This record gives sequence, C-alpha cells and structure tokens, in this order.
Amino acid sequence: MPAYTKKQRLIDTLTGRIESGEYPPGGKLPSGTQLCAEFGVSRQVVRSAIDWLKARGLLEGVPGAGVFVRDQDAR
Repeated sequence: MPAYTKKQRLIDTLTGRIESGEYPPGGKLPSGTQLCAEFGVSRQVVRSAIDWLKARGLLEGVPGAGVFVRDQDAR
C-alpha cells in the first residue's frame, strides 16, 4: 500500500473520530507509538497525518504534553 494511502486512511479515521466526538475537543490523541501499532504504519506516516490535521486546525501540539483536539468553536 502506498504511503499516501496509509496517510490518507489515518487522516480519514482520525477526522471521523474527532467529528463523532470519540476524540472530544481538548481530548488528547493516543501517542504516536499507539497510533503506529493500531494502524500498522510508520512513525513518519503518523507524524505526516498529524501535521496535516494540525495545518487544517483540527489538532494542536503541546510541547511535552502531546497532541490535542482543538475546540472548533474557538477558531
């Protein structure tokens, strides 16, 4: 499976979980290691997908704490 397809699948799944409320605003995403294991992808694919979602304003990184779902009302 091409890397783009793996990245897109991860983006689509994470977006769905955010939109469904499984990952609520302010909620912390699982660690990169956990996401790698769950989706069977490399850390680079996880980083790339998370960076894409950060650029779209869905996620925000907090140094030393993790990656969190942004409150969409605060945009």
